[in-house]
Amino acid sequence: MQPIVLGIETSCDETAIGIVRGRTLLANVIASSVEEHARFGGVVPEIASRAHLEAMQPSIQRAVSDAKISLRDIDAIAVTAGPGLVGALLVGVASASGLAQGLGRPLYGVNHLAAHVSVDYLTHDKPTDPTIALLVSGGHSSLLQVDDITGSITKLGATMDDAAGEAFDKIARILDLGFPGGPAIDREAAKGSATALDFPRGLTTSNDWATRPYEFSFSGLKTAVARYLESTPKYVRADVAASFQEAIVDVLLLKALAACKETGINSLVIAGGVAANSRLRAVAEDRCAKAGIELRIPSPGLCTDNGAMVAALGSLMLSAGRPATRGAFDADSSLPVERVSL
Repeated sequence: MQPIVLGIETSCDETAIGIVRGRTLLANVIASSVEEHARFGGVVPEIASRAHLEAMQPSIQRAVSDAKISLRDIDAIAVTAGPGLVGALLVGVASASGLAQGLGRPLYGVNHLAAHVSVDYLTHDKPTDPTIALLVSGGHSSLLQVDDITGSITKLGATMDDAAGEAFDKIARILDLGFPGGPAIDREAAKGSATALDFPRGLTTSNDWATRPYEFSFSGLKTAVARYLESTPKYVRADVAASFQEAIVDVLLLKALAACKETGINSLVIAGGVAANSRLRAVAEDRCAKAGIELRIPSPGLCTDNGAMVAALGSLMLSAGRPATRGAFDADSSLPVERVSL
């Protein structure tokens, strides 16, 4: 029988518990504190940590109930050890450590970024290794070459400033669309024209392609949008949102498909919160089909931070015979993606 793994994710503002049996998702519980952060226009670390403390035990209890199992049925526990907000991470690591010790089960401290990619294994039976992974979220925009999700990940490039999700949040704030910005801009953009305004595509000059082909930069785009709004009092908000979104989507996919071509890998996984964006999903499907690239994107509910992705990576680690994390360990807020587990 396939092992049952419980995953705990607390890297930011979601207290998320997932339970899987092999590649079958049994439970996915998310307690978000996003409404508590909305009035500040972004996540407040101390508020997030306190919310995790309050939500942890009831979230675990609900997940076990949803999975129709008992805690004693769990074969292993996985927890996000980094990267993320250190206070928030520590709540998850401490909770997972106590639970693992109490149950006498192995514990895997895993990488949040690798977990985002591994959630694909819950929706597709066919392995993707090797694959190019485009990871786009509020804190990360990275291109990865994944040869083995349990132990061999190479970072090809990453953002040099704002992550894509962070840029969405900042422009949404300027447009008075609220927080979080990604879903708000996605909705507003549906009413506008993606070609109404020609906003810049960062790091896409010939020199950029020659020297840093897989790096991202969205600060210039953010500045261009802000300046346009200042100089155009009668701007059409939907057109601004659609054109801004198009610029981000265009750059993300230009670089992702270039990585596929350069490496000869004909598989692309798009993961992270921004992967839920409807325009990114539609354009990716079209461009990958034309390029002969197999595209895999998790369902929107599994794109944002969740416990299922952590449990999935833990399950893969266990099945691959990877060693569990031994002894006490600290959360690492800047854990590099190359370190899949501690």
